[in-house]
Amino acid sequence: MGFKALEGVRVLEYCQGISGPYCTKLMADLGAEVIHLEFPGRGDDTRRLPPFPGDVPNEEKSGLFLFLNTNKLGITLDPQLPAGKEVFRRLASTADVLVEDWAAGHMETMGLGYEDLQQLNPGLVMASITPFGRSGPYKGYKAYGLNISHASGQGYMLPLLSPHLERPPVRIGGNCTDYDSGQTTAVAILAALYAKRITGKGQFIEVSQQEAVLSLQRIENVVFADSGEILTRKGPEGERTVTRMFQCKDGYVVSVTPLDHQKKALAKLPEGAGAAPPSGEDTEGTGGFEALLERLDLWMRQHTVKEVCTKGQSLSVPISPVSSPEDVATSEQLNSRGFFAEVEHPVAGKLKVPARPCHFSKTPFALERAAPLLGEHNEIIYRQRLGYDRQELRALQGTGVI
Repeated sequence: MGFKALEGVRVLEYCQGISGPYCTKLMADLGAEVIHLEFPGRGDDTRRLPPFPGDVPNEEKSGLFLFLNTNKLGITLDPQLPAGKEVFRRLASTADVLVEDWAAGHMETMGLGYEDLQQLNPGLVMASITPFGRSGPYKGYKAYGLNISHASGQGYMLPLLSPHLERPPVRIGGNCTDYDSGQTTAVAILAALYAKRITGKGQFIEVSQQEAVLSLQRIENVVFADSGEILTRKGPEGERTVTRMFQCKDGYVVSVTPLDHQKKALAKLPEGAGAAPPSGEDTEGTGGFEALLERLDLWMRQHTVKEVCTKGQSLSVPISPVSSPEDVATSEQLNSRGFFAEVEHPVAGKLKVPARPCHFSKTPFALERAAPLLGEHNEIIYRQRLGYDRQELRALQGTGVI
């Protein structure tokens, strides 16, 4: 196995949500050694979140947990107990990075804040992920992805350039709000590690999920601050952009045509379903616009997704298939590039998982292990790494510390 990009970097993860584990997953996939800490007995909350195979809950088969924790080592520890706090300190003293996503002040209350741990490990890079940051009137607020999506202004814009303005705003699908925050944190940590190579010192990184998601649509959100204009899901006032999902014979396509030449190209698609408008006809007035949509709807339903996209793209129309999960998993393009890989889990069995969104010519990605069982690597970390003997471990286990 070749050298990996983050080989030699040790990461301690003390998280309960999705943002922190996704951040450390990115680092683990790049070769960092990530120790995923869970509470004894019950483990992560994500172990109890779907999807599950056959829709049958099993704490070792959560698709979300299995995705978030590939390539990680897993241990159990309760750092809220006095003895557990001491074990946590020993782990942090040998780590390059610590990632936590608890409420602001939680780590400090336990005596495990950055100022406390920095005394043990001056080179420690510690990242704290909270919904709204560690200062300001919202610092104590709890939030889920739905809250963050709308608090950041993202939900107000979605679906962007919607053809159905009578419908209320939505939040982005899946757990993207959490993944976006995790990715922002990972980038910040890599920058801090680079600075550490120069200065020899670690630092504290504070990440607000609201601000992380807001930064992804900063252009839309600063328009009001600069001009007083409010951008909505219908786009700039007066613009009749054809942004629509169309049903075909075997699926759906989506087209976004903000420019005049794109609208004119789109109008050339429905040949055979009524004459396309002459080159000089106005398709942006109410009558022309609605008539164009009717022709498009009729023509799309008579053709396959591939036929529609092939012809649309030949006319320079921005049009794309709407891919289902099955479409993605069986994609000839993705599979030819090795985007998916198989990993064997002792309980969940053989799994096909997303593997590498980036290709490195010198430090290639390697999927080395499935997500850990609860406490799977206690022996390796506590005995071999920290030097506890079996009697000490039995005592810690008996008191619920590990």
